[in-house]
Amino acid sequence: MRRLLLIPALLAALLWSAPCFGQARSQLGPLCTTDTTPADQMIDACTKIIALKVFSGEKLATIYFWRAVGWNKKGNYAQVISDATEALRLKPSTAVYNLRGSAYFDKGEYDIAIADFNDALPMGPPSGIIFHNRGNAYRSKGDYAKAIADYDAAIKAGPKSAFSYQNRGASKRALGDLDGALADINEAVRIDPSLPQPLISRAVIWRAKGEIERAIADTSEAIRLAKAKAPVNIMTPPGSVLISAYTQRGLSYEAKGDAAHAKEDYASVLEGVTSDAGSKANQATAKVRLALLKEADAAPRKTAAAPAAESSPAPAPPAPAAAPAAPAARVQAAATGRRVALVIGNGAYAHVKALPNPPNDARAIARSLRDIGFTVSEGLDLDRDTMQKTIHDFLREAARSQIAVVYYAGHGVQVDGRNYLVPVDIEFKAGSRATDAMVDMDTIMAGLDDQIRTNILILDACRNNPMAPQLASTGPSRGIEAGSGLAAPASLGSGSTLGAGTLIAFATAPGQVALDGEGANSPFSAALSRHVGTPGLEVQQMLTRVRAEVVAATKGKQVPWSNSSLLGEVYLAEQ
Repeated sequence: MRRLLLIPALLAALLWSAPCFGQARSQLGPLCTTDTTPADQMIDACTKIIALKVFSGEKLATIYFWRAVGWNKKGNYAQVISDATEALRLKPSTAVYNLRGSAYFDKGEYDIAIADFNDALPMGPPSGIIFHNRGNAYRSKGDYAKAIADYDAAIKAGPKSAFSYQNRGASKRALGDLDGALADINEAVRIDPSLPQPLISRAVIWRAKGEIERAIADTSEAIRLAKAKAPVNIMTPPGSVLISAYTQRGLSYEAKGDAAHAKEDYASVLEGVTSDAGSKANQATAKVRLALLKEADAAPRKTAAAPAAESSPAPAPPAPAAAPAAPAARVQAAATGRRVALVIGNGAYAHVKALPNPPNDARAIARSLRDIGFTVSEGLDLDRDTMQKTIHDFLREAARSQIAVVYYAGHGVQVDGRNYLVPVDIEFKAGSRATDAMVDMDTIMAGLDDQIRTNILILDACRNNPMAPQLASTGPSRGIEAGSGLAAPASLGSGSTLGAGTLIAFATAPGQVALDGEGANSPFSAALSRHVGTPGLEVQQMLTRVRAEVVAATKGKQVPWSNSSLLGEVYLAEQ
């Protein structure tokens, strides 16, 4: 990326020969337009030059560009975009489009970033840097075929581009081509052994292959390199490399069963200063994983018989049927631990409208998942404390899984764009924060966030918000009052999840009510339990069949909806 900065740098050589600049010329000019200048000095110098009002047009655009570079060093992407936009107004250029596109990328606004890179490409000779950056945006969107094509173009333009090899390898890994990914990332390491980023990417591959010690070795070396020398690329978000390395090493230690070292690494992640979307996602994951490990330390030790039961190849005996108001109960299936599920059904609400069917729905889905080999953690009519414990136990178990399924039936709400699951003891009191009495879905998603796991989250919950006065209803529904509904996730896997992907399925479309049903099950869960165990049925095809059944059963009143970042076909029930 630094090569693009040479374009305005050549222009900058002419700036300081301009008349009327006076004594400040020799002091402020180089500070503003030298990429090694510390960020605060660069911003201050450029600001003072702008205030002098001696430049206009292309020359003033160059000053705004360099001030945007200074903001970029600080990770202040809003200011980068503001200054880059002003520079583009004065004089469009490849360098400025690239800088602004990179800022949008770091904010997680990938479509806008792609638009800027598209505008940059026709403005000059084909640039491997622009292809590389656009590939990054496509990769973050989960469009790996387009990402690989852009990395191919970047490598053709610059065969010694270690980052393009690394990111092409990461894209291949996300598509399941571990050997092709390893070859690309090994080439990146060969081109520049001093870069920590390819080692972090290679560690993810080792962990996916089950070679945990190699993953730990690569991330440890990446941490050493990042500490020894800060990234020379000024476009790299501050602190992002160390945050990524510590996150991946923490996940590797946790996969190894070394909780002590995992906790140390997660704590180091949280000490970092974040600015970009990927680092923020890593910190969210580290926060949840660290809390889970600390909670496990505080919990009473299990009996010696429990580990033996986990490793036994024989199927566990059938669990007795749970009563509607029973606390969470863990049910073991004959599985390897690679496919796990959390199933919760809340219906016996004490202070808001009760729902008769969620416990029935949960039992049906849990039974269907056990039948196809999932290890199921099941909870019925859970209060907040029990619900939190059940979820935390599951997230610890999911750390070593390949596929994790979460199913929830009951009340659910959106507050300020975040989705919450509602325990049966919820009671809204004046002067208290309503969200404290509920379970944040973002916590579950952060706890599952990983580059080697597929996550399927299914919510048969209300689409309405109980914060407003409750409205009368003529029949039971999974809505407490008519409102804005559950929020669609702004992104799925924006950050550390750039691998297997996530799918979230909702029982109904945004702003609509998920019906509880007139029979023993809700329309959505009844259809889901019929299809989830179909051998050889891909999960998105399965949801299409469920959607068709629900629409027919409700005469169009309820239309299930989903959002996916899955990378290809996922099968819950193998052929």
